[in-house]
Amino acid sequence: MLNLSDKELRNIAIYFLEETPEERLKTLNKLGIGRYRFLTHIKLNDVNILCIMRFFQNPRQLKFPNLAGADLSDLILDEVNFIRGNLINANLQRSSLVNADLLFANFTKADLRNADLTGATLNKTIWIEALVEGCQFGQGTGLTQLQYQDLQLRGAKFTHPNNGN
Repeated sequence: MLNLSDKELRNIAIYFLEETPEERLKTLNKLGIGRYRFLTHIKLNDVNILCIMRFFQNPRQLKFPNLAGADLSDLILDEVNFIRGNLINANLQRSSLVNADLLFANFTKADLRNADLTGATLNKTIWIEALVEGCQFGQGTGLTQLQYQDLQLRGAKFTHPNNGN
């Protein structure tokens, strides 16, 4: 999908988001990015149109998910691979990321209120100004002691009293 104008790319992204999850998965597989199955369930709205445009802009060069500003609220993202994911300003409210692989993910200013990250791998994650009130972290595997304390002070919940480093 190279050499498309922004308008053409936007129209393709809208069309994609209007498709059924099954049709979306076929498209992702054709582009070689079927590993991003969660895109089959995201909502059609302006922020997700921009997100899909980024994914479709050059799918063959896509290594890490750029989900900056995306609306991933209320999704089941269990066991998802967001290694080195750009989740700056992403909306993950009430989403389930149980056992997700979040190594090096950047959650700067992301909204994770009431999300579930139980069992997630959180090594080298960034949490600057992230909203975490009511977010369930399990034992917080991979968090530093300082991150654990900071997140707890901001309202995150941990199932175990100690950081699971």
